[in-house]
Amino acid sequence: MISRGREAEALALRFLKGRGLKLISQNYRCRFGEIDLIMRDGHTIVFTEVRLRRSNAFGGASASVDRGKQRRILAAARYYLSELRGSPVCRCDVVLLTDVKDNDIEWLQNAFTE
Repeated sequence: MISRGREAEALALRFLKGRGLKLISQNYRCRFGEIDLIMRDGHTIVFTEVRLRRSNAFGGASASVDRGKQRRILAAARYYLSELRGSPVCRCDVVLLTDVKDNDIEWLQNAFTE
């Protein structure tokens, strides 16, 4: 059986592909952390965090991407970029879901920066 987290990532991936983004890597891991989806939006590399929360208690899905989580994503993104030639344009997006059975998806583009 597939976990709810994996279902959420699969739903987010379909959603982003439907908006023209292309998958580069899924569940990228390095010593600094993990990035759920690395996508390409034209010439821009998009580091995407997928968050699933059933409830808006405690701030919901968006509140779960706190400064600590943002720092880990940014560190992993810097490491990923260090392995590439050149310095591509990039951004960090967050895809928020309240359930994996409906299409209640909120896509926050350029959700945070350094």
